[in-house]
Amino acid sequence: MNWNEQGIHAMHAGDYEDAAQAFTKAIEENPSDEVGYINFGNLLAILGDTERAERFFQKAITVNEEAATAYYGLANLYYNAERFEEAAKLYEKAIRYNLEGADGHYMLSKSLQMTDQLKLALPYAQRAAELSPEDDEIALHFGILLASQELFAEAKPLFEQLLNRTEENADAHYNMGVLLALTEEDAAPALAHFERALEIEPGYDQAKYMADMIKLRN
Repeated sequence: MNWNEQGIHAMHAGDYEDAAQAFTKAIEENPSDEVGYINFGNLLAILGDTERAERFFQKAITVNEEAATAYYGLANLYYNAERFEEAAKLYEKAIRYNLEGADGHYMLSKSLQMTDQLKLALPYAQRAAELSPEDDEIALHFGILLASQELFAEAKPLFEQLLNRTEENADAHYNMGVLLALTEEDAAPALAHFERALEIEPGYDQAKYMADMIKLRN
């Protein structure tokens, strides 16, 4: 294994000091390779040292302005700091530079959602769902965005598929309940989903509020 591979192995094992030493050696051995800086940035992000992590990701971008994973790592820092507009721009760059997998599209969609750009968020959520159709978080996010745009016929099968995979998903029950409450005259199916969400998570305040509202009206 080279130094980067040793560092990643140590990081996954929780041996963060050994990982730091390995990534340091990787950078010293090849300072013009962005991978060592990205790996060290990821390690620092795990350790909560966001200021230093930011510097390492930025250094990686200086070394290679098309380093997709550096943009992604930096975007994650900004997203976690609730700097959603900046995060969105960086996720977009990561995708432009061919970041693999669904995560970039998913996080760009979430960043746009957090800045109330729901229509812009929707196609990225769709692409994430296409790339990772079995991912429950992505499916839920995509369904919520569809429902927010009143695309209920498209959202409903997503929630149904999600509940077929993970019946214990309180958020899926809640959102299915909201959808049914908005689209069905019979309130019983919606109420059943809200009550199931409460069985799974007794402290689910939104589900309790919706269940109470239905009971008051009926």
